[in-house]
Amino acid sequence: MMLILGLGCRRGCSVEELAELAQAVLNEAGCEVDQLAALATLDARLEEPGLQELARLWQLPLRGFPADHLAARPGTTSASPVALQHTGSPSIAEAAALLAAGAEARLLVSKRKSAAATAALAYA
Repeated sequence: MMLILGLGCRRGCSVEELAELAQAVLNEAGCEVDQLAALATLDARLEEPGLQELARLWQLPLRGFPADHLAARPGTTSASPVALQHTGSPSIAEAAALLAAGAEARLLVSKRKSAAATAALAYA
């Protein structure tokens, strides 16, 4: 089974907040960091220091997808008007996880939120 953690965040979100939320999602699924194949997000967030640092700490590739691809990905369970307004996609974490995991991907953990981040876990 391939596991992908999708992440969304506000600009300037700390690696600590991202790691705490990501670990909570993994715990909820009964999974470990070393089971992840990659982290995935909106391509416009690939330069975010917090996301880059989490990918480095966890030794995982960080994949980014254009907003129009995220918006078109079926299978998401929660749409955010705020995300749509700011990014052009109503789903970041869920859609990125699903896209990175492939055509047959399903959500294992739907979107979870912290103050400045979102995370979701997909499998294929």
